[in-house]
Amino acid sequence: MSDRSEGGPATRLDERYSGEGAEAVPWPQARGVLEKAGIFWLTTVRPDGRPHTTPLIAVWSEGAVYFCTGADERKARNLAGNPHVTLVTGSSDLHSGLDVVVEGEAERTGDEALLRRVAGAYTAKYGDEWRFEVEDGAFRHPDGGRADVYRVAPVTAFGFARGAAYGQTRWRFAPAG
Repeated sequence: MSDRSEGGPATRLDERYSGEGAEAVPWPQARGVLEKAGIFWLTTVRPDGRPHTTPLIAVWSEGAVYFCTGADERKARNLAGNPHVTLVTGSSDLHSGLDVVVEGEAERTGDEALLRRVAGAYTAKYGDEWRFEVEDGAFRHPDGGRADVYRVAPVTAFGFARGAAYGQTRWRFAPAG
């Protein structure tokens, strides 16, 4: 889907951190990593400024990463005070793969039409174990748990490629709107 500009994000290989022969990774390849990733690592900022990192599941849909969390969880409490986040996913293999880092602001969404589409993306990706109903502007799991849903549209993203040539790519996205 949309990457907020017709041509996609501005893409640049950072030669300082790239090997000879490395090329910038095209954004569609990085987006594919985000679409397929099973686990993401989310970093939020605690009220005292310390980072908080936790693994979670997430989906790429409609030009953004979506994740959910209970309102009383540490990450939700952190987001109430500071919406800046980093999401990381990729491969743990030392010699191959592509790691993708997304920086942006987590915005809670309660739009129920959007939430139904995102809930469908969760089920399509993770199966019935992660099937959510939409109720009162949030996800409701069949076990009764309620989860708020957050949207992170990339502001900047980085790709760290390993393999024949190691490379670091930066993508900068046009502001929304």
